Amino acid sequence: MSGWRNNLLKLSIILAFGLIFISATIDLNNLFNYANQDIPDYIVKDNTSNNPINDRAATLGRVLFYDKKLSSNGTIACASCHIQAHAFGDPDVQSQGVNGLTARHSMRLVNARFSSENSFFWDERAETLEEQTTQPIRDHIEMGFSGLNGDPTFDDLINYLQSIDYYNTLFEFVYGDSQITENRMQLALAQFIRSIQSFDSRFDEGLAQVTYANEPFPNYTSQENSGKELFLNIGCADCHIPSEFALHLNSLNNGVITVAGMPGEIDITNIRAPSLRDLVKPDGTLNGPFMHDGSFSTLLEVVNHYNHIPNNPENTNLDTRLIGPNGEPQQLNLTESEKQNLVAFLKTLGGSDIYTNEKWSNPFDPDGSIKIIEEVLTVSDLNALPDISIYPNPVIDAVYIETNQGAFKVSIYSNTGKLLVEKDAFSQTEIDLSAIATGLYFVNISSDDGAKITRRLIKN
Repeated sequence: MSGWRNNLLKLSIILAFGLIFISATIDLNNLFNYANQDIPDYIVKDNTSNNPINDRAATLGRVLFYDKKLSSNGTIACASCHIQAHAFGDPDVQSQGVNGLTARHSMRLVNARFSSENSFFWDERAETLEEQTTQPIRDHIEMGFSGLNGDPTFDDLINYLQSIDYYNTLFEFVYGDSQITENRMQLALAQFIRSIQSFDSRFDEGLAQVTYANEPFPNYTSQENSGKELFLNIGCADCHIPSEFALHLNSLNNGVITVAGMPGEIDITNIRAPSLRDLVKPDGTLNGPFMHDGSFSTLLEVVNHYNHIPNNPENTNLDTRLIGPNGEPQQLNLTESEKQNLVAFLKTLGGSDIYTNEKWSNPFDPDGSIKIIEEVLTVSDLNALPDISIYPNPVIDAVYIETNQGAFKVSIYSNTGKLLVEKDAFSQTEIDLSAIATGLYFVNISSDDGAKITRRLIKN
């Protein structure tokens, strides 16, 4: 009940003094729109699965994403390697961690949601985005809570975060209580990352003016239209599928098998790649080098690679779509003009909103502090506050609900507003949730005298 008492205390202070001036970065009464952003009809891929975006959890995810306290020495955040100004990628070949450089180039996170692929990292070692989000935190080199080599453990991090006031506020705001768990962190971080989207490119503008993507776009130059035609017809689109431009689900490696910072070493396990959207900024400059090893510094170098893929007998994992009819790696025999046309087309896939939109920006002050305007209850809320207990939360099988309201009705909704359970009860009830999927749900309690309350429930 501590959350309700805290809100009552805040309200009583406001009523007593009339006005409190609060300088804040995040206003929990006025959240950014993460859950209901406009998505074009032609975007059909989505790996959200059982963790749909809601504004509250994505707000928490934003704070976690930018908080350097999630690294063992307080110098590195997720955003240190995935930078908004570079489409949430890194201009450096390897990113700086707390104990050295990352083994691979940090891929751009733009439109990470819009693919059929659920696995993440270049080598797909994380089965979901949720799993991916805390692996860098647990990594000795990247963020340092590995529990190895003298590092603190992830439990040490959770204990530390539980001592921070703004996390007590945010976790209760999102989940109904202030308990911090790795699963809750993963859900929130993944929702924030999936909210980062970009559909304001010249490609999107052009597609809106035609019936089919293979028609010439009125807003394109002849060079850009020629490059689009090449992209659609020479095999590029077989792996990087329009209009998401996400990598095909069952891809293998692309012939780049070198290792960042380790000349002479090879690695054939890299089989994932980010979307081709926002390869460049609105001014045409790159958002960073390309490939897992950052070995290509221009788009022309990328095109040259696919035009003439090296034949390396040690690469036993080359994608079959990159192998010619003679069994050798593909040779496209593009002319220099055709290569430039492809480059011109790829540059049209970048937007502008992603680089400046505040909802994806750093909410912390330069000194690492953050202030939050918390939810404020109205007087009418005070008159209808029930005493309620929902446990366990997170729940695995059965959830128990107790209230001081006597007869009450409990309704459980999915994150999309679908009613899943509705039940009348008196004083307490048990509800079996073993059959529903993992994720975030909302429990609505209402009584005959008009009292209503909504709490969040996590299903593990």
